Amino acid sequence: MSPAIALAFLPLVVTLLVRYRHYFRLLVRMVLLRSLRDCLSGLQIEERAFSYVLTHALPGDPSHILTTLDHWSSHCEYLGHMGPVKGQILMRLVEEKAPACVLELGTHCGYSTLLIARALPPGGRLLTVEWNPRTAAVAEKLIRLAGFDEHTVELIVSSSEEVIPRLRTQYRLSQADLVLLAHRPRCYLRDLQLLEAHALLPAGATVLADHVLFPGAPRFLQYAKSCGRYRCRLHHSGLPDFPAIKDGIAQLTYAGPG
Repeated sequence: MSPAIALAFLPLVVTLLVRYRHYFRLLVRMVLLRSLRDCLSGLQIEERAFSYVLTHALPGDPSHILTTLDHWSSHCEYLGHMGPVKGQILMRLVEEKAPACVLELGTHCGYSTLLIARALPPGGRLLTVEWNPRTAAVAEKLIRLAGFDEHTVELIVSSSEEVIPRLRTQYRLSQADLVLLAHRPRCYLRDLQLLEAHALLPAGATVLADHVLFPGAPRFLQYAKSCGRYRCRLHHSGLPDFPAIKDGIAQLTYAGPG
């Protein structure tokens, strides 16, 4: 490429870098730097985060553990977790609905799991599903470090597609009063329809879906709005440490099979 052609494209490149600078920063922190640290340490990011929690957080104090994870994500490595802003939305909804049984698809490091467990009513139960065994092992240790036992929080290591059909028979979950979808947005629609097909959603159940705007779950949102079985509301927020990147939590209220 000649210098003249390169100079002609320079204003466009600069404009793109300025306009999408937040996305470039996210790409560097979440993909490039994370991949480099994974190779150098031989550990997943969740494992590195848990090591930090062990040396900086108070055992048996879920609030302090969550704050420690937030600090680590902001000042050490970007964790890509739910974060405090969306976390407050989640806790408020769990406290308002007071669900007897919650199903979480996508445990990750256990951050949102602790948020839900903290807000459960007395006797409430949380089943959380994580497909990656190494990530699940970290989440299990974090959950127990926070003081929640297996009667309150049960972690299932499997894919959501395999677990949902077995929830009633193998895990004694007849229905879920509240469901959090926080795994892969491209799987949200499939798993919502699986929950419907296996009659795991009672009328009035709440389904919460994270990351519906970024990276986005357009087919899931379109289905929820058009099928006639849900009342839909969107809680807008930004990504942790990247407030300019808009995201949100979808809140669906199930009206019944109709």
